[in-house]
Parts: sequence; C-alpha cells; structure tokens
Amino acid sequence: MKIKASFLYKQSELEKIFDVDPLVGLSTEEVSERVGVYGKNKIIKTKKTSFAVMFLLQIKNILILVLLAAAIISGVMGEISNAILIIIIVIMNAFIGANQEKKAQTSMEALKKLTIPEAKVLRNGKREIIKSEELVPGDVVYLDVGDFVPADGRLLEVTSLKIEESSLTGESVPVDKAMIDLIDPETPLGDRRNSVFMSSLVSYGRGKYMVTSTGMNSEIGKIAGMIQGTETIQTPLQKRLEELGKILAIGTIVACAAVFVIGLIRGGDPLLLFMTVVSLAVAAIPEGLPAIVTVVLAIGVQKLVSRNVIIRKLDAVETLGCASVICSDKTGTLTQNKMTIEKLVANGEISNVSDLKEKIMNGPEKMIVEIGMLCNDASIITGKDGVQEIGDPTEVAMIALAANLDFDKSAKIEKFPRVGELPFDSERKMMTTVHRVGDTWYSFTKGAPEHMLNCAKYYFSKNQIVLMSEENINDINEKNNILSDDAYRIIAYGYKHFDAMPEVSVEILEQDLIFCGVTGMIDPPRDEVKESIKICKKAGIKTVMITGDHKNTAVAIAKQLDIFEKKSLAYTGAELSKMSDKELHDQINNIAVFARVAPEHKVRIVDAWQKKGRVVAMTGDGVNDAPALKKANIGCAMGIIGTDVSKEAADIILTDDNFSTIVSAVEEGRGIYSNIKKVVHFLLSCNIAEILILLIATIIGWLQPLLPLHILWINLITDSLPALALGVEKSSAELMKERPRSPKESIFAHGLGGRIIFQGIVLAAITLTVYQIGIVNFGVEVARTMCFGVLGFSQLAHALNVRAQKKSLFSARLFTNHYLWGALGISCALQLTILIIPTFQLIFDIVSMSATQWFIVFIGTLSPIIVVEFTKLIGRSIRKKFF
Repeated sequence: MKIKASFLYKQSELEKIFDVDPLVGLSTEEVSERVGVYGKNKIIKTKKTSFAVMFLLQIKNILILVLLAAAIISGVMGEISNAILIIIIVIMNAFIGANQEKKAQTSMEALKKLTIPEAKVLRNGKREIIKSEELVPGDVVYLDVGDFVPADGRLLEVTSLKIEESSLTGESVPVDKAMIDLIDPETPLGDRRNSVFMSSLVSYGRGKYMVTSTGMNSEIGKIAGMIQGTETIQTPLQKRLEELGKILAIGTIVACAAVFVIGLIRGGDPLLLFMTVVSLAVAAIPEGLPAIVTVVLAIGVQKLVSRNVIIRKLDAVETLGCASVICSDKTGTLTQNKMTIEKLVANGEISNVSDLKEKIMNGPEKMIVEIGMLCNDASIITGKDGVQEIGDPTEVAMIALAANLDFDKSAKIEKFPRVGELPFDSERKMMTTVHRVGDTWYSFTKGAPEHMLNCAKYYFSKNQIVLMSEENINDINEKNNILSDDAYRIIAYGYKHFDAMPEVSVEILEQDLIFCGVTGMIDPPRDEVKESIKICKKAGIKTVMITGDHKNTAVAIAKQLDIFEKKSLAYTGAELSKMSDKELHDQINNIAVFARVAPEHKVRIVDAWQKKGRVVAMTGDGVNDAPALKKANIGCAMGIIGTDVSKEAADIILTDDNFSTIVSAVEEGRGIYSNIKKVVHFLLSCNIAEILILLIATIIGWLQPLLPLHILWINLITDSLPALALGVEKSSAELMKERPRSPKESIFAHGLGGRIIFQGIVLAAITLTVYQIGIVNFGVEVARTMCFGVLGFSQLAHALNVRAQKKSLFSARLFTNHYLWGALGISCALQLTILIIPTFQLIFDIVSMSATQWFIVFIGTLSPIIVVEFTKLIGRSIRKKFF
C-alpha cells in the first residue's frame, strides 16, 4: 500500500496500515514479503543509451549531412586534405553533441550516490544495522546526530531533533522536528515537521521513525522520476544552425544545378562544368562554420572561467545570452547564505547592530550579547583552512555578533563556566544553560519570544529590573511585529540569578525569568546583486525568486533587491497547486516570488515561462532543483553549496554561487551570439558572391571567370583565419541595453539577411566588372588573374565591413581587434604569394600583372568598403530622422 500523505495520519493509524508494533518492529518473514511488494529501497535508473548510439544520432543533423557530402565531393576531386578537415569537423561536433546527451544519465548516477549505505533498524524486537536498500515500509528506524535519513517516514519519537533538509527544500536553517498532527494535505515539504526524508542529515538530537516510502516512492525517488522524464531543450543556436544548414543545402543545390544546366545549354565543356559545380558546392557550404562556432564558444568559455563560471555545455553560454527570465534561488545566490543579526531590541528601542559598536554597551544590551554567546553550542574557529563556522546557523550568528562587538567568548567561558543545561526542545522552543559566576550561579535562556514572554516575570530595561507589565508586553510585541514584517527571525533572551547551584529542570530554570530583549536576524542580500538586477532590467530580463523559504521572508528580500515591485505578486507552492495552467499562464508575468515550493512546482514554473516563449535560466543547488535545472533552457548550479545531482543536471556552474555571475555570463553570451552572426554574415556574403559570379557569367555566356582551384583557394583563405578572428570581437557595451532576442528569431533577423544578399551582390558586381575590364583590355588569362586577385582581396577587405553592422568601420573600434588585423595580414600575404611567384602562377593557371592591372585590382579591393560605408551612412541618416 502506498501512503501518499503519511504526515496526515495519526501514529496509531499508521501502525494499523503497516501492521507493525513500533516496540518490536517487523519480523524477518514480513520483511521478505514486503520486499516482493515494494521492491528494494533504491533509485531505479532507466536503460542507458550507449555513447556509440548517441554519437551516430548526432549525424542526423542536416548541416552535418551536407558537410559529409562536401567531404565526399572534395575527395572525388582529389582535395584529400580538405575532405579530411571536413570529416574531423563532423566528428568533433558529433562527439560534443553525444557527450551532452549523457547529462541526464550522469544526473541519475549522482542521485544514486545519495542513497544511504546503512540504517539502524528495529527488527524481531532487536536493534540491528542493515543495508538501507533492504528497508521496507513499516520498518522502525533510529536516528542520531550525523546520520543520513535512509528512507522517508513518520516520526515516532523525538528528542531535540533537528534535520538539515536544504538539499530538498532549499531552506538553509535545520528544521525542528516534533510529534505534531498536520491536517492540511497541501502542507509544503519544509513544514512537515512530523516527517523525515531520505538523504537529509540529522544535525541535532535523536529520533525514531516508521518508514512509509522507499525507493522511487520517496521524495528523492520522485525527483529521480522527474529527471528521467524531463526532455532536454534544443538551444536557440542549435535551432538557428540547423535552419541555416537547410537554407544552405537547398540554395547550393539550386545554384549548382542552374550553373551546370545553363552551361550545358550554352555549349560548355561538361567536364569543366562538373568540376566547377563541385568546387562551387564545396565553396558555397561554409564547412568551417561549425568549427569556428565551436572555437568561438570555447574562447567564451575560457573568458567565463576567470569570471567564476564553468560551462558544461558549449552552446549553453550562447543560450544564456538570449535569456529573458532568470529564475533564481534566494539562499546563497541572492543572499549571503549566512544568518546575520542586524537588529537588537532593548530598552524599548530597535537598534541597528552596526551602531552598537560606536557606543558603550551596558545593561540589557550587553546582557543580550552575553546570553547569546554563552547559551550556545556553536563556534567560529580560525585555522590553516581559514575561518570555519561550526554548529547551528542561528547560534553561529550570535557568536559572530559577539565577536564583532569585541566580546571574547573564550575568556567569558573561562570566567563563567557552564555547569548544567537544558537542550533546545521543539515543544518548549527554548534552550537554557547554567553558569557559575564566582560564588553565585546564573541561568541563561534564549528562545522563541512568545514562549519567553510566557515564562518572564521581570523586565530588564534602562538598567533597572522591574515587574513585567501588560504595557511592557504590548511594547515588546509591537517591536517584534515590526521585525517580523521585515522578515527578521526573532530570538528572545532572558536570565535568572541563584545563590546556590539550582536544580537543572524546566520548572526551576525556565520560570520567573528576567526578560532582556530580542535580536532580529536575517540572511542579508549580497551587496552586488541589486546592481546586477538593475542591469537585468535594462537588458529586458525579468528576475524571479523561487525559494523553499517562507513567503514573508522571500518577499522582504525581494523588495530590498527591487525584484518585488508595486504590482508584483507572490505565491506559495500550496497556492500554486490550486492554480490551473491557464491561471498560471495569465498571471506569471506579474509573479515575482514563489515561496515554499516543491520540485514539481519549480518544473511547472519553468514550463509556464517557456510556453510564453521565454528563454529561462534557472539557478539551484539542491537535489530538489535538479528536475527544473534540466527542464530550463539553461540550468545554473551552485559550485560551493551545490549538490552533485544539481551540478550534473545543470549546463553551467557558478563557482562563487553569486547571482551577479549569471549577469556576466548573459553579457558574454550576447557577445558570442553577436560574433557568430558576424561570422555567418562574412562567410555567406562571400559565398553568395562566388555563386553569383559563376551563375551570371554562365547565363551571359562569358568564359568561366574562375577556375575550380581558384574558388577552393579563396574559400580557404577567407573561411579560416579572418572568419575566426571575427568570432573573437570584443563585446560592445550597448549589448546589455538591448532587449533579449526571441528564441524564434532567425539568425538573419534585423536586416542581416538583406545585408548578406546585398553585400554578396556588391562583391560579385565588383569582381565581374574587373573581369570584364580585363577581358576587353587584356585578354582572358589576365582577366582571370585580375578576377582571382580582386575577389580574394575584396573579400578580406569586406571583413572590416562586417565588424560594424551599423557604425562606420572608421570609428574608435577600428584597431581594437588585433587578431583580425593579423589574420588579414597573413591571408593577404598568402594571396600575394600565389599572384606573384611564378611556380604558383603555373599551378593556379594565372599570369603576372602590370602596374595598371594591379591598380585596377586595388581599386576593386577598396570598392566594397566604399559602397558599404555609403549605405551605412544613409541608414544612420534615416534612423536619426525617423526614429
């Protein structure tokens, strides 16, 4: 029997359902029977796809198939080195793609590691240690400090039990477990205080519980199911390159067929036409594009490493560049992941802790700090590994407060040694320690304000101890409400004086207390995050907080960071569960905070944004984040506090766990996509020019202006170094002032397609004009040489046009890309070598040129720059006048 909501049942009901006596446990026979019904307590993995199959599936890509065709054609032509290069490119891209297909499988491997090897269990009336995979529903399990919970279950006994559940709930503070009844079936995971969950850690106390869910039915198991069932989204870059591959394939086939057929009709040599068409096919397909894109992305990855970003998938950084929504965890990403006391309430006043150091502390203020320091089991130590914080985050905050105010804990403990204690209890919600102070004794108590006020008889205010009055209580509660509204976690402090060593009991130590005041602590926002969110707003990126923390705490932090504004909404996971998909779709644009959410809620939120057509980046660190990280277009895992499961499911890892680092990645991603567009612009405009030259010459009936070897050579010197150098252009500061591009946006959007065609026509027209001048004045051999020279040099000059899409190339950025100038220098030197050295002239079937002929080539080389600069000037004038 599967119990979907065991936290709602009473203990006696669960004992009947699972037919178990909690004082005896299950018998060996019952366990064997239940293993057959429920199976082993382990994560079941889906069948693996072999890496070889993944590799072969990558070759289905249309651009890859076209590249393979180009390799075969190159081989047939005798261009063995070209064919080998193309095949290497295909293998490299297929390998990268197959490697990323393993992401889900490695996520499952990491998740499997979370299963606990052993469990302490009660069976046949005896306590024994077994393999945790042998646990079955109905088993009675013991928990002690340091134990990992081996299966989900309902508590039977607790003694000051606190469990760290951050990997499942996202909440950084350990949960106080208690024997309480819950009635709301929508109670979030983090509020199910009567239950425990597989892989969480016992940080304090001890307990005993009955197993209710094992294996894939546990909360961890459900997450495993979601990881297995979540499909990986194809990135925008993958979609655009696939689209480009189809366009190139169709365009190349049509153009080559036209050249061949028209040439035959004109009476051309079939063999020469065939060789020309094959050369044109190889030249028309920018086989270097996938490799250049890979290199550009790899260079971007290296840049991001120095900015605390590790990219697990090359395409990921480009996809992040078009992110329009960032769903961020709160704890540790937007905040410091460090509980900090910021407010102190004493003498009827709320003080900022930062102001306390400037004044001499006496009376209740000093007493509050000393109680927090002494009634405390945490410590902060400095060793060879740096500063280490040991203990409960709340108590660590108290130690830090004392240290910041120059209180010496070691000296105080030596002076006031602890001689007794009452540990924290989830029902009392207080902790008390007894200390000897000379010949007298003091008990120091801290705990929840409402419980402390119930136990307080006196009030320490303005250096006087007075009887606690109704007026005092109202004033204290008023101050507490102010702090609560701002999401501060409130701890109250009190003490008691004894002339003799008191009996260590609740009745003696925690009655008739002297109430001193309270502190307000919070996990404060990171200093740099607010500015980063401001940058995101300018860039058209919406930031959404998704957290396992409480709603009021989340909203308070979101307000401080300007995530939550006037018309913003906040929903809890329970409220989200009651919303239909349509309601969520209609309201999601206004929802800034999702609090107290479960793993399935996170996946649903990401899915809702994606259905809006948005590219979603999702941050996370826990096991509970893994399904959403995998579902998101970009999963961003935390490198410091992140679990292995979240890292394996993610596309990028933030090594400093900082939201601001995501913004750096967004900027780099936008720059990379901009550079990739420049590469596409350059390669295609040059290739279009080559196609048009041969097509127009064939239609007109001219002798072929370029021989097959000419086309392959020009393709080699332009498709390599200059194209690669364009891919490493420095990002413009204007990129983060633009709105994110739509994931449906074509790579040819915003007029790029028109510019490619126009500039290809310009290059073709200039080359054909020079060829015609050569034919008329110098003969066919010189004309071909001039055509070969001007096409090569003009394409290299055109690389300068591509650098600036709208601005003049003579702007201040003209000499910022040293790689491009180096690439142009090398390519120009190679082209000159072919044109000048007699041996190469013979190989390429060209001749030497006179000064006049060189001058014509020089003018032709500069002409594309003149024409494109003129069109940019007109474009800027039109935009200035009408926009």
